[in-house]
Amino acid sequence: MDFDIVTLSRLQFAITALYHFLFVPLTLGLAILVAIMETVYVMTGRTIWRDMTQFWGVLFGINFAMGVATGIVMEFQFGMNWSYYSHYVGDIFGAPLALEGLMAFFMEATFVGLFFFGWDKLSKVGHLVTTWAVAIGSNFSALWILIANGWMQNPVGAAFNPQTMRMEVTDFFAVITNPVAQAKFVHTVSAGYVTASVFVLGISAWYLLKGRHVQLAKRSMTVAASFGLAAALSVVVLGDESGYLSTEHQKMKLAAIEAMWKTEPAPAAFTAFGFPDQKARETHYAVHIPAVMGLIGTRSLDTVIPGIEELVQKAEQRIRDGILAYDALQTIRAAGSDAAIPPAARAAFEQHGNEMGYALLLKRYVDDPRQATPEQISKAAWDTVPPVAPLYWSFRLMVGIGMFLILLTGTFFVLSARRQLDTRRWLLKVAVWSMPLPWLAVEAGWIVSELGRQPWVIEGVLPTAAAVSSLGAATVLMTIAGFVLIYTVLLFIEVKLMLKAIRKGPDVGSEATHRAPLAAQVVAAH
Repeated sequence: MDFDIVTLSRLQFAITALYHFLFVPLTLGLAILVAIMETVYVMTGRTIWRDMTQFWGVLFGINFAMGVATGIVMEFQFGMNWSYYSHYVGDIFGAPLALEGLMAFFMEATFVGLFFFGWDKLSKVGHLVTTWAVAIGSNFSALWILIANGWMQNPVGAAFNPQTMRMEVTDFFAVITNPVAQAKFVHTVSAGYVTASVFVLGISAWYLLKGRHVQLAKRSMTVAASFGLAAALSVVVLGDESGYLSTEHQKMKLAAIEAMWKTEPAPAAFTAFGFPDQKARETHYAVHIPAVMGLIGTRSLDTVIPGIEELVQKAEQRIRDGILAYDALQTIRAAGSDAAIPPAARAAFEQHGNEMGYALLLKRYVDDPRQATPEQISKAAWDTVPPVAPLYWSFRLMVGIGMFLILLTGTFFVLSARRQLDTRRWLLKVAVWSMPLPWLAVEAGWIVSELGRQPWVIEGVLPTAAAVSSLGAATVLMTIAGFVLIYTVLLFIEVKLMLKAIRKGPDVGSEATHRAPLAAQVVAAH
């Protein structure tokens, strides 16, 4: 039953996280694009750029509201479904979340109101500062969230206190400068910039196909194509950095992504295609590209990337060391006072304490890890292998879409430079139909990041199965059903509001309308 509760709790968090992440990338990117458009308006004084800022700002506002609502629900789940996790690492994990609320969300939410209601109350420059504050706040919000998430992937700057039975901060600067967190941040926000660029590109292409708001659409496409191409190229570079860091900090995740069952001589080949079989521990019909994985993963020709089977063997030894740490911990806690702790127990915990999380993997099979059999230790070691096939295909879906989006934004960048954006209708249709692709890519990337960490909620420290609250399966099922129902209704409202705003278009369609005499505008309106 405990395992069922774990599975259901993971399912609930996955549903809410993936749903929330539908809105985050668009918020990140659209805030920057809107700020760029208003900057051009302030610099040139051409009112068409104000029209663009206001129109895309409305779509940003709808999306922002949904992102806030779903994000708040996610944070409450830590206390509801993952209470032991909150107790165990609250000192570390809570700090970035608090800073996100104080520094980022507060600034973002405050200036959003000024953005929408301050057009006639603020100067041009004052309103521009407000718009950039919204954009910066959005990105700061992502920074602190990803610092928290990056710590879960690579727990640095913290140590376990055997007296309080909690992880405690030892170096907060190490937490916020965690290389995994920094790589995740720049990779995630770049993906958000691509998402927003393709969103703007697709809607603008639809306007050109309909012959509506042509000048606004062309200018929007120029900005989106330029910004999107730069962002798409940066996603590739920053994704490579994330892969390189996985080689250092999450070797099992990297091996699972590549379905690399056995260690290969350096440099390892890249499996371009195949069908991973986790039961048989092999990849059927694999197509390999020699040396590519070694170059990407290690940036060298002589560094070996360990395979899944070798990593499982290492995990088994770490479990045995963790049992020694667990035994020493029980002795330390039974001592009652620091002076009464036997030196041998203190020394054993200092030597093996970093491996205690591996001993907790045995809790799935036995109440006391010290009583585990060799067979149970072997099973727990194989539990460190995440689901290979979903990781394998999610990663390739993400990379494939990323390559296509580079081609798409690059094509429209060239067309905009040649002033030929509306000369090829079939390309405009491709842009419209490509709009869902960035969301598929970012969701696949999130699956790779989070599913690849399993069975850990905190890599090497706390297994997911040990982090859940003591809830009944019926309770979790009821909340899952409630979330699915409410989120489906919210998604319907979101899409309906977005489509209504897009069909309506900007209030004023072109700069010429602004410059026409008032009488001419009245005639045109009738």
